[in-house]
Amino acid sequence: MESNIKIANRFREVILNGTWIANTNFKDQLTDSSYELANKKVENLNTIGVLTQHINYYINGINNVFAGGTLDIKDKYSFDFTEIKSQTEWNSILNELWNNAELFADFVEKLPENKLREHFVEEKYGTYQRNIEAMIEHSYYHLGQIVLLKKMLT
Repeated sequence: MESNIKIANRFREVILNGTWIANTNFKDQLTDSSYELANKKVENLNTIGVLTQHINYYINGINNVFAGGTLDIKDKYSFDFTEIKSQTEWNSILNELWNNAELFADFVEKLPENKLREHFVEEKYGTYQRNIEAMIEHSYYHLGQIVLLKKMLT
């Protein structure tokens, strides 16, 4: 199997359908959750809703680059989200995450093998492969936080 296919599948595992690394994924943890749970605070920690939107923010930003656009995401804005107002809004946020994650994986699958070794936007950001793998690791990091928050809140 080509590297791009393997990496795309690893990404799908953390967001959409895997259980190999963490025995869960974002979709398993969030699909049946309420917007009230997503908004619930534990001391000064980020909420489940904010962490979910944070991951989607980065996935969407990288998708923009994959689609030929510019890299517009900024760390300083990556946690700037308002409280979720309804179950409909929360479901929309989740559907956007699932769709953006599948789009991300599709882009990765279609990358030519040599593109993985090319600079991502600018040399200072490293290669495409490094950025894709960082997105996987970043997602697992926040998945762990979400799992812990759910245990604390339920």
